[in-house]
Amino acid sequence: MLHPQEDNILVETSPLAPMVIEETPDHKALSEPLFTANPHLKIPKRDIRQSLKALTTEGAFATVFYSIIGGALLSNFLLDLGASTVEIGLLASIPQLTNLLQPLGAYLGDRIKSRHWYSLVIFGSSRLPWLLIVPGIWLVSSSRMQPRQLLLLTLAIICLSNFMEALGRASFLSWMAVLVPDRLRGRYFGFRNSVVTFTNLVGVPVLGLAVSKWPGGSLSGFGVVLVVGVVFATLSLIFQFWITDVNPQLVHAADSDTDHKSPWGKVFSFLKDGNFLRFLFYSSLWSFAVNISAPFFNLYLLGDLNLDVSVVTLYNSLGAGANLVMLMFWGRLADRIGNRPLMITVGILVALTPLLWLESGTSPIFLWAWFPLLHILGGATWAAIDLCSGNLMMSVTPLRNQSIYFAVAAAVPGITGAIGITVGGYVASVTDFGGLPTVFALSAVLRVVALLPLVFVHEQRAVPVSELMRVLIPTLKRQAGAIQAGRTSLKPLPLIEELEDEGPPASSST
Repeated sequence: MLHPQEDNILVETSPLAPMVIEETPDHKALSEPLFTANPHLKIPKRDIRQSLKALTTEGAFATVFYSIIGGALLSNFLLDLGASTVEIGLLASIPQLTNLLQPLGAYLGDRIKSRHWYSLVIFGSSRLPWLLIVPGIWLVSSSRMQPRQLLLLTLAIICLSNFMEALGRASFLSWMAVLVPDRLRGRYFGFRNSVVTFTNLVGVPVLGLAVSKWPGGSLSGFGVVLVVGVVFATLSLIFQFWITDVNPQLVHAADSDTDHKSPWGKVFSFLKDGNFLRFLFYSSLWSFAVNISAPFFNLYLLGDLNLDVSVVTLYNSLGAGANLVMLMFWGRLADRIGNRPLMITVGILVALTPLLWLESGTSPIFLWAWFPLLHILGGATWAAIDLCSGNLMMSVTPLRNQSIYFAVAAAVPGITGAIGITVGGYVASVTDFGGLPTVFALSAVLRVVALLPLVFVHEQRAVPVSELMRVLIPTLKRQAGAIQAGRTSLKPLPLIEELEDEGPPASSST
């Protein structure tokens, strides 16, 4: 549920209505502050605190499963079954295409009365079918089934899984948007993404080692880790029982007396929201510009420069480590200055980074200094873009029909991202255009252009970009002083406790 870092093709969010803290009357026993998204929805603070902790744990368990059914482990499994390049390409395109189903999923999710049970049915249906591959592996190993048949079964399960996931993402994101206080989203999602990134950083090498060293071969090894992954996926669903359920009918209840639109009118209501349309225009251009080059950095290292895969894996690990280190810092800074100014400032650096790949080679200075620095830079800067993009999307979408907005914000960039991959692949294959270096240069230019619509997106509580350095430099100095003194302010989940002594959070824009 996150937008990926540069080298990976994964595609991980309103103003929300004013969220105020209300005290129950003094004469009532056990009075407790309540977070209120609207007059019809009041969630006790202790439930918010429990929900955030459960949401973090849920994400950690789920990422183990997703690291198995996506990326290198699944690609290696398909290659063992004799998959062709076309079929591997089909695998990469399926998630992009199923994003078109997100508006339908948002519409269905808003028709039920429980975010939790809708999520349980959808994500349970998307994860459990993967167990069908395990007996298939046994049948192939015992020569009772052809590898080709198992390959087709796997591709069918991938289609089904992504189909169901697309129906549930917008609803799950809307659920999180209600539970996470607007003012603390940067810190919370920074912490949660750090946990997910760390789990992925540790889990993938361990799982990869288990597959490659399994006594029965890598095919059987994948079956074993897949069972482990489904167990972890089930545990993540169990932890959702500790997340406070939200009734979307109550979330929209404030508008029920005045909203007489037809169902189709509600679905297309985003067309009248100028601020959201500006964000959608930026997001679509950015996805197109990024995906022109994103799939080809590893290909450039492995193919054009002929580097060993172990060296490229090391570079990617450095990028993931930098991403992990910087997530909490960017989250706290985004809470102070807003997401949009941070995205514009860091986005310029991200936009120009592909140009740095034009200066490359296989001499030791490039292998052991330049490429590691590029991956560290990419990991650190993409941590800000990924985190702030999701938070800004939550900020520019209204509470009413919010899941529809989330679905559209995923579907349209998904289409432009797929187009970008196609364009980048075509340019790279035409030698008269200069190959991959031309792809990198084209992507850099288009990324800069894509940032222009973001300047016109409104975000309440965001400081002007011109004042960013005035806030950023003191923050960096304090963080450096804390690290030098052997302490850090990046404590896990101080989120809800902080609100006990503070005033109401700032209202989101409407």
